[in-house]
Amino acid sequence: MDNQKKAFAAMLLKVKAIKLQPQEPFTWASGWKSPFYCDNRKTLSFPNLRSYVKQELVHAIHKHFPQAEAVAGVATGAIAQGALVADELALPFAYVRSKPKDHGLANLIEGELKPGLKVVVVEDLISTGGSSLKAVEAIRQHGCEVVGMVASYTYGFPVAEEAFRQAGVQLVTLTDYEHVVAEALETGYISQAEVPMLAEWRKDPANWKKQ
Repeated sequence: MDNQKKAFAAMLLKVKAIKLQPQEPFTWASGWKSPFYCDNRKTLSFPNLRSYVKQELVHAIHKHFPQAEAVAGVATGAIAQGALVADELALPFAYVRSKPKDHGLANLIEGELKPGLKVVVVEDLISTGGSSLKAVEAIRQHGCEVVGMVASYTYGFPVAEEAFRQAGVQLVTLTDYEHVVAEALETGYISQAEVPMLAEWRKDPANWKKQ
């Protein structure tokens, strides 16, 4: 196990940014039933944790994408985190809407990204990867180069991993499903008996049903 990913998983569980309820599944906006829910935006309410996330995302960019010349956040979850990261790096910041604004300038990208810039994208979490990669495509269509993406958390769904591979986008995350489940098991947040059910859900979340 990666100690840094395990430590961050523990922090998310502590502030209840991640909730595991195998016996009382959540309903996602997509309609999927899930025993697992992640809300990284809660980290913004805790100054020490907010600073930790900012610094770790900055470290990830320094390590994996040092050529980045601008930062773009994915609306709405990563706007705040992206702005914090851009400020720390002293780089230009913009954010990408899920769809163009329906009034005014009808912008899809808010802020100024000059064509030709090398952009690192900041996301809060990755599920299927669809909305994240739509943002990548918007930035590319704008004439910029996407050098990679950093995010706080990924569920690690096979469909997302394949989508990122096909899009040619390197993804670096601070923690992931495996580390959260391991930490939750170690601390007694979930029981060993619940682990197989979580694994079954992760294999096919769109069709999973609580037994």
